[in-house]
Amino acid sequence: MDFQYSPKVQALRARLMAFMDEHIYPNEAVFFGEIEANRKTGNAWIPTKIVEELKAKARAADLWNLFLPESKLGAGLTNLEYAPLCEIMGRSLWSAEVFNCSAPDTGNMEVFARYATPALQDLWLKPLLNGEIRSCFAMTEPEVASSDATNIEASIVRDGDEYIVNGRKWWSSGANDPRCKVFIFMGKSDPQNANRHQQQSMIVVPRDTKGVTILRHLPVFGYDDAPHGHGEVLFENVRVPASNILLGEGRGFEIAQGRLGPGRIHHCMRLIGLAEKALEDMCKRSLNRVAFGKPVAEQGVTLERIANSRILIDQARFLVLNAAQMMDTVGNKAAAKEIAMIKVAAPTMACTVIDWAIQAHGGAGVSNDFGLAYAYAQARTLRLADGPDEVHRNQIGKMELKKYKTQTR
Repeated sequence: MDFQYSPKVQALRARLMAFMDEHIYPNEAVFFGEIEANRKTGNAWIPTKIVEELKAKARAADLWNLFLPESKLGAGLTNLEYAPLCEIMGRSLWSAEVFNCSAPDTGNMEVFARYATPALQDLWLKPLLNGEIRSCFAMTEPEVASSDATNIEASIVRDGDEYIVNGRKWWSSGANDPRCKVFIFMGKSDPQNANRHQQQSMIVVPRDTKGVTILRHLPVFGYDDAPHGHGEVLFENVRVPASNILLGEGRGFEIAQGRLGPGRIHHCMRLIGLAEKALEDMCKRSLNRVAFGKPVAEQGVTLERIANSRILIDQARFLVLNAAQMMDTVGNKAAAKEIAMIKVAAPTMACTVIDWAIQAHGGAGVSNDFGLAYAYAQARTLRLADGPDEVHRNQIGKMELKKYKTQTR
């Protein structure tokens, strides 16, 4: 396996790191300060000026839509080529949006690019690619264990030239954002189908359609993640044109698997960057703090944690690069085990490294002054988002056992 960066990727990395140094890191306080100012006025859900300003700069620098492999709509990068760039963006919790590479829009754009009709692409994909609007993926439901997607109870019922959509969704990322203009909704169109994986469909629901109600925002460990956030959304007798169905009835599970594979690996790529930043903070803090007569960095347990952090991060990175290469060469379906492996390994690694960084910072680590508490909340959430650890481990275990079930003693 050759994971050496090509000259094209090396050039992009250099430009991206320079952009981060010049525009992202110096504006961390500006970004969170804007949100806090909006919150004090009673509306935290106002898009920040700094992100909108930096989007224009990123687009002018040709650091825009770097994802979308196998498509002429993006930068023409493979998953393997995109991985180190996504990692760099992950060092800041808000920077991916600046480059139009943030979830859930990246996954939704892939869905529109792969499965939508030209008419739907004109309506929704083009403004998403231009960064003019944002979107939401409505899949998870509060009343069922959504780790098993076949449990979904929301309904999509054909009525002449329309579909009627009903259901209650939650953890719908971006639903509260005023720039969110469209939902991709998953529900059951054929609940009696003997094949549980052909009961579901996906359909496009414009945000302003009658019957769509944002019930509340859902904080994560107390963070509202404004102006993006996560919402609980009620869909009551929502009527949309029959042409809004994606790929056809009964294809929802197929689309979900196609969407979640890239989404999962993007999360893992960003988590590696987040863990790298935490390790960097841990090293700097422990070198500059003295306890019991010597720098904290020279205390045995801290030195051991720094070493183990480097090992864990590099292990996760190689797993991610391997999965990315497999996605590029044999396809997402054939790379299912590798994607599942990184989805378990990367968040677990990030939680561990960030937790050690918090410990090295002492009381400061759990404050908002260093961003580590927020980073931990994000990393811990990703042990649930896009499928919990347990589901992925079960999948990995079954794939391993399958190799031996055909063998005779």
